[in-house]
Amino acid sequence: MSTSHVLGALASLAGGLSVLLGAFGAHALKNKIEPALLTAYNTAVAYQMVHAVAVLVIVLLARTSESPGLYHGAAVSMLSGILLFSGSLYALTLLGWRWFGPITPLGGLLLMMGWVLLLVAMIRSNA
Repeated sequence: MSTSHVLGALASLAGGLSVLLGAFGAHALKNKIEPALLTAYNTAVAYQMVHAVAVLVIVLLARTSESPGLYHGAAVSMLSGILLFSGSLYALTLLGWRWFGPITPLGGLLLMMGWVLLLVAMIRSNA
């Protein structure tokens, strides 16, 4: 399996889980957790979906690029960012693990780094 295939599969999984977790939040958590935590949970779901779609687009760009390395780096950074950013917010809201809070900004940095790597890849692209 190529790198693009693996990254695409992981992005598809992240997107599908985002729908599942969003439905869970809307139906199971709505009246069970305080509004501020529900807002954090919904932020996690939204960022997960947006970045899952972004990774799928990046994978398509990588497949047509003569040098896909920066694209793959952007995708890995975003997938790692999803795991740390959204994952830490899920742990905070669902498990009450407040000590996970400091991990959230690290995930945010990885998401931003993914966008910067994508920018550089697009600038360097011949397309």
